[in-house]
Amino acid sequence: MWGIRIYRIIGGLTVVIFAFLLTAFASDTSRYVLRKNNSFSTGERLNYRVHVGFISAGEATMSIDEELEEINNRPCFKINVFGQTSGFFDFFYTVRDNWGTYLDTASLVPHKFYEDKRENKYRKHEVVEFDHYKDSAIVSRIDKDRPIEYFKTPRQPQDLISGYYYIRTLDYTKIPEGQIITLDAFYDKKTYDFKIKFLGREVVKTKLGHINALVFAPIMPKNDLFEEGNETIKVWLSDDTNKIPIKIWAKMFVGGVEIDLTEVDNLRNPLSFVEK
Repeated sequence: MWGIRIYRIIGGLTVVIFAFLLTAFASDTSRYVLRKNNSFSTGERLNYRVHVGFISAGEATMSIDEELEEINNRPCFKINVFGQTSGFFDFFYTVRDNWGTYLDTASLVPHKFYEDKRENKYRKHEVVEFDHYKDSAIVSRIDKDRPIEYFKTPRQPQDLISGYYYIRTLDYTKIPEGQIITLDAFYDKKTYDFKIKFLGREVVKTKLGHINALVFAPIMPKNDLFEEGNETIKVWLSDDTNKIPIKIWAKMFVGGVEIDLTEVDNLRNPLSFVEK
């Protein structure tokens, strides 16, 4: 059982760690506020490698469809995050996970969220539809015969994926180093209150070159995956207009697990590299 637990946790990191980027750093009192977005657009694709030391554990992809979708009579980006185990870890515990969101192109709030989790024999296929006028979420479990459930939510909540794309549009020149930001999000039938700390700036060596980065650390509550504390997980976003995640590190009972950027395609803006 202990071995299986290790493989499931490491395999799931291809997607799960993104959960700790959950939501926006600010909230609004209005329903659909026009927001400036110069950071991403349709067709963007980001590829990642998950590894423990030199051993590859999995792969992940974050992508935006090339065409917009219409949900609730509003144009939306359709965004997908795919994660899977690979190599040695795939032999012991197979993970094929897909999380996605329909993100309003103007207000950057989600209208629909879905997850399709396939982890060995475990299956979960759930859809969440957000009603931002009623501050509610409608949850449907597609893979099981269960009734539709209704939940009260905070105003304009984010989901696991949409929150990350929202924070890419923020101006970090106005966020001081060391500031802790409180976040609201709705996931798995619950409203979560997260805190994330802006640690500052660093230069990060990647497969693509050296990149200036913004560094963040979610403040973790007590849980079974990660140690409780301020820097159990660290996230590096490119310190440019794109603000794509270029590296994620997590301290777990199996050791340090990393997710590293390996390939980019159709970025809205060129990546800014540092001469070394």
